[in-house]
Amino acid sequence: MTTMAMIPLTLTDDQRALRAGVLEICRRYPGEYWRELDARREYPEKFVKELTQAGYLAALIPQEFGGAGLGMAEGALILETIHAAGGNAAACHAQMYIMGTLLRHGSADQKRKYLPKIATGELRLQAFGVTEPNSGSDTTKLATTAVRRDDRYIVNGRKMFISRVLQSDLMLLLARTTPVDQVKRRTDGLSVFLVDIRNLKGLEVRPLRMMMNHSTNALFFDDAEIPADSLIGDEGAGFAYILDGMNAERILVGSESIGDGRWFVEKAVAYSSQRVIFGRPIGANQGVQFPIAKAHTSVEAAALMRDKAAALFDAGQPCGPEANMAKYLAAEAAWEAANACIDCHGGYGFAEEYDVERKFRECRLYKTAPVNNNLVLAYVGEHVLQQPRARVRRRARPGAAALLLVSVGGSERRG
Repeated sequence: MTTMAMIPLTLTDDQRALRAGVLEICRRYPGEYWRELDARREYPEKFVKELTQAGYLAALIPQEFGGAGLGMAEGALILETIHAAGGNAAACHAQMYIMGTLLRHGSADQKRKYLPKIATGELRLQAFGVTEPNSGSDTTKLATTAVRRDDRYIVNGRKMFISRVLQSDLMLLLARTTPVDQVKRRTDGLSVFLVDIRNLKGLEVRPLRMMMNHSTNALFFDDAEIPADSLIGDEGAGFAYILDGMNAERILVGSESIGDGRWFVEKAVAYSSQRVIFGRPIGANQGVQFPIAKAHTSVEAAALMRDKAAALFDAGQPCGPEANMAKYLAAEAAWEAANACIDCHGGYGFAEEYDVERKFRECRLYKTAPVNNNLVLAYVGEHVLQQPRARVRRRARPGAAALLLVSVGGSERRG
């Protein structure tokens, strides 16, 4: 088993070089670049293209398929660095974790067909079609269906808050292939498909304008036909495949929050040190200094949990609790740092030119997505502490059955 003594507390020379390379790219995309895109709600095409060409988005793809073959620790470092530099890796982070479903559960032919092209950027895999308007976090209740007809599947249903669809060539899609009333367990009968969505007939994409620039959409499938060989792994085993990739998602998204936290703290320290009111820097006041110091402490603690989760992942050990706790701590720490930073800046914190309000909006997302922090606590309570399963009640009608919170933090071994 991986122990605390085996978790590196400093970066290796290779990791420092990796961070320096990412930072060099980020410096070519300053706050003005992100502000302009945010105002127009446009995708950072140029930034993503340069990251791809440099090989950073293929960091976790094995070398045999054209990637760098790096570990989760390095993938986390790449995303943290982007956010700590003031950027937003949400435009491209999904490729890092959803390609793992193809890598671990796809056929040899599928991996040879897609992974090398994903690594070079010839194909983009940035869309992850799971969430639906009426099921939310209860994935087993999703209603999108894929019905087999000869050599094709016919897909019908809706997906909600699916990001980067218009910027992707491929989408990882979760759909029900066996009706829920015909399976023994409600987690059965769900299947995963790798769908080429370029010019896919029967798919309508409706962009949604959100609080932050996230290229998010509502999807409508109306008798969309996809080849039968789009199926990843076994039919009906999709829930387990999706669950298997959640730990990577938690670690990587948590790393973005850690980067955000570091950006907010650095910004707050710099401003409070040079802003002089009543004859002294405002950072000399405990009411300003202590929240910043506390936020820094929280960010550093979250980074340690993230490092533990990444070390366990890279060692092939179960890391569900650590990955979930890392995501929770990182999102909370980033939000704490965001509030300390915006309070420190006063009115200037709400001015677009300082970038604080943009990052403030962006970092808030990760308390809610890709998994709500309350669901993380429910997972920790039930599966780590062995407490009774938490429940929330529907308010749709009297006497309705309680809706069980579905945990999404199972143990994953890197394969």
